[in-house]
Amino acid sequence: QVQLVESGGGLVQAGGSLRLSCAVSGRTVSDYAFGWFRQAPGREHEFVAAISRNGLVTFYEDSVTGRFTVSKDNAENTVSLQMHSLKPEDTAVYYCAARVPSSVSYYFTTRDDYHHWGQGTQVTVSS
Repeated sequence: QVQLVESGGGLVQAGGSLRLSCAVSGRTVSDYAFGWFRQAPGREHEFVAAISRNGLVTFYEDSVTGRFTVSKDNAENTVSLQMHSLKPEDTAVYYCAARVPSSVSYYFTTRDDYHHWGQGTQVTVSS
């Protein structure tokens, strides 16, 4: 059974950067497609970014396009979300999610598409 553990969250000023990491155990990252979601207080889970099983296809929510980058590191068995130019509205708990896809190039953007979730890491952006 795959397990996901996020880290790297924290408090940062607007305009700053953070790099979130999702450590994968039990299976290898090359077996899965991954997504990052976030949930702000009082709001629903929101899709942020996705990466295909082969790591060649990525997709981003409009508000983070050009600021966030999702990547896989097969050697470290991790998935990362590099975040630049952070804004107060990026404040949320960020979650890593995984699923085994039917194609190596597929990515997924809804919560129900994913079968495995981490516990989340808090990101707070001050103005």
